[in-house]
Amino acid sequence: MQDLQFSLKEYLSTVQEVIKLTFDTPVWVKAEIRNLNIKAGHYYLELAEKDAENDQVIASCRATIWKFAAQKIVTRFERESGIEFSHDLNVLIKVKATFDPQYGFSLNILEIDSSYTLGDIARRYQEIVQRLTAEGLIERNRQLATPFDLNRILVIAPEKAAGLGDFQKDADVLETAHVCEFIYHFATFQGNTAAQSIRQSLAQGLKHWAETYTSAPDLIVIIRGGGAVNDLAYLNDYELAALLCKRSVPIWVGIGHEKDRTILDEIAHRSFDTPSKVIAGIRNHIVERVQEVMAYLQSIQRSSQQQIQTYQNQNDQYRALIESIAHAKVAEAAKETLQLKSNISNLARQQTRMAQQQIEALLRETLIQNPTTILSKGYAIVRQQGHAIRSVPHLNTEVQVEMQDGSFAAHITQVTPHE
Repeated sequence: MQDLQFSLKEYLSTVQEVIKLTFDTPVWVKAEIRNLNIKAGHYYLELAEKDAENDQVIASCRATIWKFAAQKIVTRFERESGIEFSHDLNVLIKVKATFDPQYGFSLNILEIDSSYTLGDIARRYQEIVQRLTAEGLIERNRQLATPFDLNRILVIAPEKAAGLGDFQKDADVLETAHVCEFIYHFATFQGNTAAQSIRQSLAQGLKHWAETYTSAPDLIVIIRGGGAVNDLAYLNDYELAALLCKRSVPIWVGIGHEKDRTILDEIAHRSFDTPSKVIAGIRNHIVERVQEVMAYLQSIQRSSQQQIQTYQNQNDQYRALIESIAHAKVAEAAKETLQLKSNISNLARQQTRMAQQQIEALLRETLIQNPTTILSKGYAIVRQQGHAIRSVPHLNTEVQVEMQDGSFAAHITQVTPHE
């Protein structure tokens, strides 16, 4: 055999025959679709298997779904799974190995098990839920209190998407009325980079927010319109979910249609079916708060009016009581005044009589004490330099003595004081 020589075609034809004989029976194979091209109705795929530990490709090959079978196989898969047949799907496919000397090795896909792909998406979904639950994160944002008032809201959405347009139609009305302000940042919401793009957009949005405003957003809103299950599956990312769980701001999401659900719906403070329902929820929240405020205002007005009426009634009662007490006090005071006036009048008359008696007594005493009367009884007044002398020590040698019928000058030769 070492001396035998083959042309390349001969050798590859031999390989083709061996593969055809050895792998003639179709088998089920698990693989990831790394790439997919559609030309003239034929589906050309690149399949791969990755190491679970480091995500490195450990096997790969080409595969084909020929046009005559593609419509049946792909349509059935998409109908049963609700998933658009595209790259980045994990699939269970029934294949038959083929080898062509000109085009090389390939797998001919004969059937696709839709339940496996659905199960794989569901399995990854549940793994994220279980991890977030074990780490105590899944309920964290849901447990935050809903802001009483919504003034400024940060919105993360795919740029120029239909869902964003539906959201903005009502959001612009609120903004024009100066009820609420919306700050938009954009991200990619499908493909392998979707989760990373949303994380980056959120980080940039919060950084810009901190540079512009002094307070945090009242809400963070994440929205996108509907899409295929596998498109939405890109959002089932642990890193993105954990990041959102740790936000101290309530997160409201509206992704897809009513039947769609992603891991973001599991961790959000509030989850809505569509972007339109998110803005409706915001509007309803504002309306409810306004109604609450109006109800509180009316309650305060009623309570105030009741209190005012109560106090008015009390004031009327107190005023009547005060007037009654005042009238009684005035009457009592008038009575006391009359009594005092009568007492004063009596006292005045008594004092007048006593004063008159005292005056009469003093007049009598005055008459008795009159110098003329005194002198007529044999007394004399001794004067010195015109002043009456009442004490011996004040006497000089020359004095004047006045008697009843005249006066004379005297020279004192001896003074004898009383002992």
